[in-house]
Amino acid sequence: MSLDPKATRGYRNRNPGNIEHVPANKWQGLSEPPSDGRFCRFTSHELGIRALAALLVTYQDRHKLRTPRAIIERWAPKVENDTAAYIAVVAGRIGVGPDDTIDLHRHDHLRPLVEAIIHHECAGLAYPAGVIDRALTLAGVPPAPPVTLREVAAVTGTGRGAVLVGAAGIATAVAQAAPAIQALGTLAPAVAIAVIVAAVVGVLAWRLRRPA
Repeated sequence: MSLDPKATRGYRNRNPGNIEHVPANKWQGLSEPPSDGRFCRFTSHELGIRALAALLVTYQDRHKLRTPRAIIERWAPKVENDTAAYIAVVAGRIGVGPDDTIDLHRHDHLRPLVEAIIHHECAGLAYPAGVIDRALTLAGVPPAPPVTLREVAAVTGTGRGAVLVGAAGIATAVAQAAPAIQALGTLAPAVAIAVIVAAVVGVLAWRLRRPA
């Protein structure tokens, strides 16, 4: 019978990386008491995952560990783990070889590494994407912002999120509206662009006023 991931020690401690408690390490969000006798206890899953991510970034920046093999050999010593299998799983999830260089300041490298470690440490546990992204943002490695208004709407599930793009989103919308601008060829270019921008802003404002 397989173990329920939410019954694991890491999940119960909100410490899915199973970071060992060291009193000198003053992690953000430690519970009271901060340890279960060996491992840290956190007040939220996001803060526990943040600590995991921050520790991995430290491996790269301070200890110069830049490959899945080097990182996992430090994270999961052979005396307690099947390190070779662990390395293979991690590298596969990132989409690189065990000895390929990765950059943990890149969200698309750090996130699959964090997810692979959580999966391994907590019996296949998988957090919702939003939880991981919030945790990595707290660790200083946020996901890349949406490039287009369409991507923002897809992320939020409604058109309301488009306003988060701000000036960059308006510029993107104008670029995407190039055919419409050309259709206004009888106007001066600046006037045509102003017409399109006004239309985009009007649509966003209308969406914000619409009831949910």
